[in-house]
Amino acid sequence: MSASYSASQTTQPSNPTAPHADHRLVDRSKLTQMFQHYVDIKDKYPHAMLLYRVGDFFECYFEDAVTLAQELELSLTSKLVGDVGRVAMSGVPHHAWERHATQLVEKGYAVVICDQVEDAAEAAGRLVRREVTRILTPGTLLEEGMLKSSRNNYLAAVVIAGEHWGLAYADISTGEFLTTQGSNLEHLTQELMRLQPAEVLVPTNAPDLRSLLLRAGEKSEHLPECLPPSFCYCLRSQIPFSQAEARARLLQKFKVRSLEGLGCDQLPLAVRAAGGLLEYLEDTQKENAIPLQLLRTYTLTDFLIVDYQTRRNLEITQTVRDGSFVGSLLWALDRTSTAMGSRALRRWLLQPLLDVKGIRSRQDTIQELVENTTLRQELRQLLRQIYDLERLTGRAGSGTAHARDLVALADSLSRLPELSRLVASAHSPFLKALQKVPPVLEELAQKIRAHLVESPPIHIKEGGLIRSGINTQLDERRATVEDDQKWIANLEVDERAKTGIPTLKVGFNKTFGYYISISRAKADQVPSNYIRKQTLVNEERYITPELKEREARILTARDDLNQLEYEIFVALREEVGGEAEVIRNISRAVAAADVLCGLAELAVYQGYCRPEMVEGREINIVDGRHPVVEQSLPAGFFVPNSTSLGGETNRRGAENAEEEEEKGRKRQGERGGKESSLIPSLPDSPHPDLIILTGPNASGKSCYLRQVGLIQLMAQIGSFVPAGSARLGVCDRIFTRVGAVDDLATGQSTFMVEMNETANILNHATSRSLVLLDEIGRGTATFDGLSIAWAVAEYIATEILARTIFATHYHELNELASLLPNIANYQVTVKELADQIIFLHQVQPGGADKSYGIEAGRLAGLPKVVIARAKQVMGQIEKHSKIAMGLQNLE
Repeated sequence: MSASYSASQTTQPSNPTAPHADHRLVDRSKLTQMFQHYVDIKDKYPHAMLLYRVGDFFECYFEDAVTLAQELELSLTSKLVGDVGRVAMSGVPHHAWERHATQLVEKGYAVVICDQVEDAAEAAGRLVRREVTRILTPGTLLEEGMLKSSRNNYLAAVVIAGEHWGLAYADISTGEFLTTQGSNLEHLTQELMRLQPAEVLVPTNAPDLRSLLLRAGEKSEHLPECLPPSFCYCLRSQIPFSQAEARARLLQKFKVRSLEGLGCDQLPLAVRAAGGLLEYLEDTQKENAIPLQLLRTYTLTDFLIVDYQTRRNLEITQTVRDGSFVGSLLWALDRTSTAMGSRALRRWLLQPLLDVKGIRSRQDTIQELVENTTLRQELRQLLRQIYDLERLTGRAGSGTAHARDLVALADSLSRLPELSRLVASAHSPFLKALQKVPPVLEELAQKIRAHLVESPPIHIKEGGLIRSGINTQLDERRATVEDDQKWIANLEVDERAKTGIPTLKVGFNKTFGYYISISRAKADQVPSNYIRKQTLVNEERYITPELKEREARILTARDDLNQLEYEIFVALREEVGGEAEVIRNISRAVAAADVLCGLAELAVYQGYCRPEMVEGREINIVDGRHPVVEQSLPAGFFVPNSTSLGGETNRRGAENAEEEEEKGRKRQGERGGKESSLIPSLPDSPHPDLIILTGPNASGKSCYLRQVGLIQLMAQIGSFVPAGSARLGVCDRIFTRVGAVDDLATGQSTFMVEMNETANILNHATSRSLVLLDEIGRGTATFDGLSIAWAVAEYIATEILARTIFATHYHELNELASLLPNIANYQVTVKELADQIIFLHQVQPGGADKSYGIEAGRLAGLPKVVIARAKQVMGQIEKHSKIAMGLQNLE
């Protein structure tokens, strides 16, 4: 399931003395028994990195050794194997395998862990039994050190049939499991870009392909073109994705007779994707049963659609410049106290609501927390003491949790009754959800604390986990071991007294066990019952029959003791895993309350208001502010601006088209304009649908555009917004086109990228959408660009009727406001002095008549002679320009 190797890595080296670097080219009959087992397992997972446990190391051989050494910058050595000669070898210490495996997975490799499942001493001369215990792929990680706490790690599966598709995705660390279906491949692409899955499963028809993991950017003939190349793809057999197999697997997994209750009974492609994903988890997790939540079905129309370009342009989760978290909207809003809350906030931002009732429910909770300062502060303080319940439960349910995980889980569960008492008198819905804590969780926390010591060791097979008084057999064995250990502890004092040798010492090591050490100078005083065991340069080491007997009893008893503790711990962990659904239900409530509490804290300290959410098209923002830029500036430096968009009138609703057209001609005549069949007339409205925004570079036009989009998005996740007041209708989609760069991979210029994004907006926006356009037409010749910009603005205002802000340097577009009543002109003002301009960053009615581009060049440091010459050229161009004349005579 991993990457391909270069020819030098996958073929037999030409030098006969060089170590073998390809397991497929050796004579297996000449391999030792252990290496025969190794290559047999490698055959089952040919595309994965196989880490094979040998003593205290996980080792790789042949081609995997070469790759491991190259990727992790480790030493590549070799090992003599039977009659085949030397084979390439590299490895990592067994206690550090997670760190090294994480690095491999991050590089896009799948990693197979083949561990020893019995003690070497039990093998008694035969081959130690080893089995594949774990398969790590980018989408199937559970270990704490391999996951980012603030974001989900999704495994996705897609099934494509023509233009129709099914998608399922799960985060096995938190148990989330969802599926959907659609009929437009572009929607599939956008949904994958929203999820940013760590791994995507794709069924193929290749007969010899069991599973192949393609790293990001690798190409395959089996990969559909609609799938973004930025993800890791795992190509799988079609069989588990068949309708019958997938349906049966879902019914069995969730113990239901019908899929109707899961909402996907009539969604065959969604069912196939979900079933194929389940099969993959069974294949990779082996004996670890992943406790997934009940499968949920959703549709894309349940949420505000924010496509990838808009998420990028609005910098919702990362900045455009360097992909940094700092400077993004998520960075500005995240005041959560738990990892669960941080992940939930990210999900909310990427899936804003369309349901006004749901939005107001979140607002009500924020309102209560804003008004009740004591409740908010105490709630935040208590939430900080709650660990990641979702992922702790996931590790317990999958059998990978260690004792410290369960202690952390118990500490968190024990906080829930206190949390319940804290919100007992709350009235808002998301706080009410915390008022009832299932008694089984408090009992479970008490049981974990009663069983496990306060600070257990990280390794669960080495003892020291379980408290005394839990198990009678355990206590008896401990008493025996303690008695023998006391005897050995006193042995040194007793033997010094008996022998008269003051320097006599009793020691222990793993190789020789317990021994009595006497310096060689005192060798003549050694008692006759001492048996020499080892001779060193300066000392002799001895044993006695009684010491040997005690040692055997201690070591045997300790092994039995450790095994019994392990069995008790495993039973406790399974009991915790059995309550995974209950724990995760309450953890979702905790996460939601954490998000809303953080948003309330933000609203208080940043001066946010509660927006009034309405069913209409209105966008009315008074003194709005950019939530990120405001936090990046000193207090009071940000200049607020208001926005008014979206008329009450449905401009498509004219019953008499001819009468409306006549009214339009009459209005244009009153304004002194010419009649034009190119510009349909529209009824007047108290609010414009489209704003033409002009002003100089660096004056704040782009900031203003993004500010409106972010305020709308924040309102639809239920957040308060940075404004004096706001009244907002719900948007179905937000589109932004801000800036563009060459797409060299597909051979598209800046202008083509711009036109593609603009076309996408014009083909998908509706009257309920919010469209934010910046500098349409700037990537081509002036006349071409102006013509395109004019036509785009006109089309949006007359055909789509989306609420739009159109920022431009083409101040000739201000003419549109005199021709179409639902367009208004606004400008970002400046103060003009004799030798400079001062940016005021204020948006006011009226259009700018120039762009001050030369002044921007002067501020950037262009030579004075260049600035002077530019002004001369501009004067000549303006004198002879035919653009104004062309607009006046537009037919």
